Amino acid sequence: MDAVRQPVLNDSLAFQNIGKTFPGVNALSDISFTARPGSVHALMGENGAGKSTLLKVLGGYYQPSSGHLRIGEHEVVFRNTADSIRNGVAVIHQELQLVPEMTVAENLFLGHLPARYGIVNHRQLRQQALQLLKGLAEEIDPNVRVGRLSLGQRQLVEIAKALSRGAHVIAFDEPTSSLSARETERLMAIIARLRDEGRVVLYVSHRMEEVFHICDAVTVFKDGRHVRTFEQMSEITPDQLITCMVGRSLDDIYDYRSREKGGGCLSVSGLLGPGLQKPVSFEVCQGEILGLFGLVGAGRTELLRLLAGLERHKAGSLALKGEPLTLRSPRDAIAAGILLCPEDRKKEGIVPLASVAENINISARSSHATWNCLIHGRWEKENAEKQIRALNVKTPTPDQRIKNLSGGNQQKAILGRWLSMPMKVLLLDEPTRGIDIGAKSEIYQIIHSLAAKGIAVVVVSSDLMEIMGIADRVMVMSEGAVTGELSRTEATEEKLLELALPRTRA
Repeated sequence: MDAVRQPVLNDSLAFQNIGKTFPGVNALSDISFTARPGSVHALMGENGAGKSTLLKVLGGYYQPSSGHLRIGEHEVVFRNTADSIRNGVAVIHQELQLVPEMTVAENLFLGHLPARYGIVNHRQLRQQALQLLKGLAEEIDPNVRVGRLSLGQRQLVEIAKALSRGAHVIAFDEPTSSLSARETERLMAIIARLRDEGRVVLYVSHRMEEVFHICDAVTVFKDGRHVRTFEQMSEITPDQLITCMVGRSLDDIYDYRSREKGGGCLSVSGLLGPGLQKPVSFEVCQGEILGLFGLVGAGRTELLRLLAGLERHKAGSLALKGEPLTLRSPRDAIAAGILLCPEDRKKEGIVPLASVAENINISARSSHATWNCLIHGRWEKENAEKQIRALNVKTPTPDQRIKNLSGGNQQKAILGRWLSMPMKVLLLDEPTRGIDIGAKSEIYQIIHSLAAKGIAVVVVSSDLMEIMGIADRVMVMSEGAVTGELSRTEATEEKLLELALPRTRA
């Protein structure tokens, strides 16, 4: 049994009867499968299925309660992360493990800086960093601080750091959740290169199109157990994979329901503001779900920020149910019943250190305070429990800190906040980004039920299947302008992408 061995390309990675138990929780049970060298192996399942726990076992963060790992013909034991690294394993998490205050070169060689008598040779450090970045991220200056890089560039530095340590097994945990389309395309090319070099690549993602584009095999998890491994992607379709994960088909996930539409609710006429290059005009009716599609940088988020009062418009006008509407701040929008669930829920949507109950009640609190402006404890308790129950928010208790919940449950808690208030228009910016397919289905059901009650819903999404699956009508944006509008029956992938792609200027 080898605790440390020299990593070798073209070695397989095998999980053999891996189990992991925490007090009161059986996180993994009897996980067995093999990831081949020269392949990209997807790990898929709902949040809580055990994928991240397995990666933490692989990375040496956790020691398995049972079972063992094999790299090639050797059984390996990782007592800590250093053991995992020495055995040629690199786990690239969503929250990147870089020091923002240090330079790119220092991050690349942290722990083994070229030095003599305790003095770092900065010239040699730069040369080694340039060599490592060659063909991977040559535009990145090794002397720049990591905190100044984009998220996509930081991810490239993390990959380069793994290669500097001779990583043979590289695991990616939701690597594209915050990347632009161009950064995602570049990452896919790098992963393909790692595969062609004979490395084992594990790939965790909720994005079905990425899995079928880049992966060679897939293992499905559910409730900490191994459901099935498909050795070839040709053995399964996206619909079959979803059914394997959650027990429902793709049509059932979106669960589109036609409904009667009411009169005009939100009317936008000639709107101009930050992020918009041409005036925007449209109307969304009561009970309608309007999809807003476009590539990153198309102006979709900027449009929603104008509608939510987060930015002031320079020209144009708004009307709500025929009455002129002036938005000087988000407070005005909320008072009018226009509510926004932002794209970055961790930064702009939740109060991470507050409880689930506080996050649900925070916006409606002032309307239910006692006569002397004290918090109405009974109402807060009853409302939080009501929304948690109605939206199936999975939390041990309403007093749990919301930062400890999965992304899907955080999103449902934000929806519960707005359901605690009078609502006419709901603006959803990438409502299912980074959320597993089961939680997506629950959020779609909430969206449909709100529309059925006459609420006008505007959904921004970069996911073509999602937009086509839930929207009654799709408006497309590109480069800060509306380029077209399609009915549900007219909307196809080809037509939507054609409208979304930037136009060539003369």
